[in-house]
Amino acid sequence: MADFAAVESRLRGILEPYRDRLETGPIYNREILRRPGGRGHDWFAGVVPNKNYVSFYMLPIYTWPQLLDGMSPALRKRKQGASCFNFSAVDEDQMAELAALTERSFQAYMSGGASLAEGSPAAAASESRR
Repeated sequence: MADFAAVESRLRGILEPYRDRLETGPIYNREILRRPGGRGHDWFAGVVPNKNYVSFYMLPIYTWPQLLDGMSPALRKRKQGASCFNFSAVDEDQMAELAALTERSFQAYMSGGASLAEGSPAAAASESRR
């Protein structure tokens, strides 16, 4: 049986660096992080344990799909729907890649996408992968 507590802990750890700049709030009965004062679908990310896996939701990848440019096939296999990754085990390579994606997504979320403008580090990284 998979150790979902370890998976949940690792995924929550990816969000820990952002907790001091965001607030916790509910959406669809799930705890998410959002910018202070954010409402409705103005949210950043959250971790949701399920019966057979733990989900990592990250809305900026729906809003700005170019954030996914260059994603590894292994992490892409974990992606479900528009803004979710499901994990049943901790894979440190995938967790490190998800952490880097989370940082890029946070920058896009907080800047309203301006960090993805031409010439930004995210844009340069995306361009170098093409």
